[in-house]
Amino acid sequence: VLADPIFMCGATLANYLSLPSVFFMRGFPCNLHYEATQCPSPLSYTPRLFTFNSDHMTFFQRVENALVALLELGYCNSFYEDMIKFSSEVLQRDVSLLDLLNSASIWLLRFDFVFDYVRPVMPNMVFIGGINCAQRK
Repeated sequence: VLADPIFMCGATLANYLSLPSVFFMRGFPCNLHYEATQCPSPLSYTPRLFTFNSDHMTFFQRVENALVALLELGYCNSFYEDMIKFSSEVLQRDVSLLDLLNSASIWLLRFDFVFDYVRPVMPNMVFIGGINCAQRK
């Protein structure tokens, strides 16, 4: 099942039918695409989205980075609360957000590895560059 995991319908369908899933996306704002694939993401090195920090952080920026990382999971869980309930009903078991995302066979990430901070990635994460559908003027 080729799906965009932002909507979680494809992830739920793939889990229900026990089919492999391929996720095609730009990335979650709360770094779930790294957490679901169990990529190391050290808080002292990798800046979180919306903190506007670089990879050379001061102590207080690292503390800010850690606090934002703690808030991200709660933010994403509250954002996907209805979808998690729906998926639990369809799959007839309690599921979490990470349970739905862990089943992905391949992650096709639509961003360029060069422009983001260098970090280790798992073998099932493939960088395919920025694909845009809009035509430039």
